[in-house]
Amino acid sequence: MIKQFILKSRPEGIPTLANFEIQHITLPVLNDGEIHLTAKIVSVDPYMRGRMSDAKSYAPPYEVGKPIFGGIVAQVKESKAEGYKAGDYVLGFLPWQQEIIVAAAGLQRIDSTIAPLSYYLGILGMPGLTAYFGLLDIGKPKKGETVVVSGAAGAVGMVVGQIAKINGCHVVGIAGNDEKVNYLLNELKFDSVINYKTTSNIASAIEKACPSGVDVYFDNVGGPISDAVIENMNGSGRIAVCGQISLYNATETPVGPRIQPIILKRSLLMQGFIVSNYAARFPEGFQALTGWVKSGDLTYSQTIMKGFDMLPEAFLGLFEGKNLGKLIVEV
Repeated sequence: MIKQFILKSRPEGIPTLANFEIQHITLPVLNDGEIHLTAKIVSVDPYMRGRMSDAKSYAPPYEVGKPIFGGIVAQVKESKAEGYKAGDYVLGFLPWQQEIIVAAAGLQRIDSTIAPLSYYLGILGMPGLTAYFGLLDIGKPKKGETVVVSGAAGAVGMVVGQIAKINGCHVVGIAGNDEKVNYLLNELKFDSVINYKTTSNIASAIEKACPSGVDVYFDNVGGPISDAVIENMNGSGRIAVCGQISLYNATETPVGPRIQPIILKRSLLMQGFIVSNYAARFPEGFQALTGWVKSGDLTYSQTIMKGFDMLPEAFLGLFEGKNLGKLIVEV
């Protein structure tokens, strides 16, 4: 019997383990055009919280009583699809199951000789592409400008900061503990990092860390942190809205500062985006990211949990800031 995680119930506020349930299933017969896969590495990502609710969004919600889906690196166990053979590795948006039978269409073959398999869920996958397109297409950083990134020690944020450094920017990160602060400063060479949990006045701290003001803000968190950054934006600054993790579990709509007057007076550009907006350009992003990884200009950190049964716990850890870099589960 194969283990499978389903969405047992929709969370109210912060998700709990009670919202998940393991079921045991029997796989169907493998038909022509299909592949039998064994899950190897599973991604957990903040966007999945939105799909656990039934609110209208850019992606359809998970169905109660049905499997949870996400990014998975899997190995081909048996193939009845042309071009795939046993032993190949693929990347796909797949159900949380130990083994899976799916049509070959929609899968991406990946090469373990280019980079570790887990990188295809992180720096060379959705998070890396998100950082690349969000920063360069919306942020448009110029040499000498100041870039601030919140959630800077997360899977997307640490890539954003490094790409900004590659482009000659002064980079300031915002993170939630001293371990993350030290990593960003000492390993990734951010110019300054603010620990928002030990800083009483975020706006003042940003002003000090950004003496020339903020030209580009890559927003992963929303809430009071983003209010404080936007307060320090320069004229014609750019804001790329990637995530709002501080608000994902809110049960009421929070009231914050009205930022429209700042946007108006300083001629700011503020644009939300999702990485699939750039699907046609993924090869461009992948090539650039791969080049920087090979040259050593782009490094990465991963938090790895082991065991299929740890998937819900790993997902919940995202909202407690337990991860440094990409959080993955090795099945």
